Amino acid sequence: MNIELTIAGRDQETALNFGFSRMINAGFVGRDQTEVQRHLQELEQKGIPCPTETPVLYPVVCRALTADTSIEVYGAKTSGEVEYILYVNSEDDIYVGIGSDHTDRHLEEFNIPRSKQICPNLTSRRVWPLRDVEDHWDELAMKSTVIREGHEILYQEGSLGLIYDPRQLMDVVREKVSGPLENMVVFSGTVGMLTEGFTYGERFTATLSDPVLNRSLEAGYDVSVLDYLICE
Repeated sequence: MNIELTIAGRDQETALNFGFSRMINAGFVGRDQTEVQRHLQELEQKGIPCPTETPVLYPVVCRALTADTSIEVYGAKTSGEVEYILYVNSEDDIYVGIGSDHTDRHLEEFNIPRSKQICPNLTSRRVWPLRDVEDHWDELAMKSTVIREGHEILYQEGSLGLIYDPRQLMDVVREKVSGPLENMVVFSGTVGMLTEGFTYGERFTATLSDPVLNRSLEAGYDVSVLDYLICE
């Protein structure tokens, strides 16, 4: 598979036709794994099946990756979550984007891996070379907003210092994936919600901000539910 991206370097922008053969969504990647376990206990109380070890990696079909500005979903109970993305050309040549692991929350209650397949992974078109931001990585911040019934809701916000950094994340991938780590897309996992529960809406926007270099990446998309059939 290939996706057309733009490398936004410090001095210039260049096109990148990124080819990949594997895609992974990481989960439960908080640096404070004690807090992660507390969160897992909360999910179990809601009936959501949880992994026995964290962090966890889920393989996702490559065709699920898109930079489209609108998606269709099967049911009303789907929502995005902001994640940084690693485009791994090789272990020494990595690019960083921002996006969303859009998930069917109803299906997630029964099977987390399958819930990752039914909705797309969304990405920004613009990416940064990892080497441009690695020396101040923890100062980067990501957030997401949801438009629901015309109102914008701040849904998530947090420093990247709260979750595994790229090298930590790649170490986890290296332990679980056979063969060289190249031609791969890795979604990072996310930060906590600011709302009391999942917020479903008609638009989701993910943003990655770099206060040191004074720039940002964004991925935004509209969400349409397949509700055009009349059901008896």
